[in-house]
Amino acid sequence: MFKVRNTILSDDIATAQFACDLPRCKGACCVVGDAGAPVSKDEIPVLHKAYRVLKDELLPESVEVAEREGVVIGSERAGYEISTVKSEECIFVQYDENEVAYCAIQKAYFEGRFNWEKPISCHLFPVRLKHIAGFDYANFEYVPRLCSVACEKGENENTYLAEFLEKPLVRRYGKEWYNEFIESCKSLRDNK
Repeated sequence: MFKVRNTILSDDIATAQFACDLPRCKGACCVVGDAGAPVSKDEIPVLHKAYRVLKDELLPESVEVAEREGVVIGSERAGYEISTVKSEECIFVQYDENEVAYCAIQKAYFEGRFNWEKPISCHLFPVRLKHIAGFDYANFEYVPRLCSVACEKGENENTYLAEFLEKPLVRRYGKEWYNEFIESCKSLRDNK
């Protein structure tokens, strides 16, 4: 473990090689699992807005779940997560012509139709954050079924997870934090 300001990170965030390979994994992180993506209380109103904007573009099963159970489920005590179809597929999933799953919110963001890219937990995946006693704890949530092709691509391209996640880490913590983080990662790699 290493620390950057008020964030404690697992060493593998610095040392693992990782680069998403959507054509091969087919967007599995959006459709495989036993729960929806964790979201913060602050993100809930934005997700409701995204649902209203994108409802007509979502899959019928997703709309049915959102109307029946809500866009977000959970509680402040237990935590919040995006609703899913059959406890797996995120309600915001869409598919391209090659059956690759992608985020409808992110697509709308890239097209300039929505001003928010996606929940931070989705943006940071496969890193998961837990906030405890004033600290963020960050862990690389390696799931072979989801991450193995990305790790293989990262090794082939010599891309580290830490660098691959620059954009969401800067979004979450800021550029100064990220610069300190990268220095710590490089030091950890050099001493490995």
